[in-house]
Amino acid sequence: MPDILHDFPINASVEQVFQAVSSPEGLDKWWTKHSSGRPMEGAEYTLWFGPEYDWRAVVSKFVPLREFELSITHADRDWQNTRVGFSLKEKNAVTQALFHHLGWPELNEHYRISCFCWAMYLRLLKRYVEFSEVIPYEKRLDV
Repeated sequence: MPDILHDFPINASVEQVFQAVSSPEGLDKWWTKHSSGRPMEGAEYTLWFGPEYDWRAVVSKFVPLREFELSITHADRDWQNTRVGFSLKEKNAVTQALFHHLGWPELNEHYRISCFCWAMYLRLLKRYVEFSEVIPYEKRLDV
């Protein structure tokens, strides 16, 4: 099974980055149009990207300020049963973010498109945390 992996620095504290990747309020600033859930292991998250993309996930890893992972339980066929998450390490006020999207069923066109989209969204995460920049949802892949 192919995986998507991205490692990148964010010039901010691990607390700021963890909040942005684990809380619904943070996710809505750079990834989802609207999300809900509680950042704790076993909690269900709603990940809403529009009427035809009303997805669900369960928090499969939660280590405060270190790890956060969502196991996707209801989504497009290719995303179903995949895991999206972050491992974070801070050194000298820079947080190294290790992103993963694991368990893709096959290396297909949707996988290749998602590799590109994740790079774009993770760039928005970095800009949000570093500069408080929030791009309107409809323009996020065009910036």
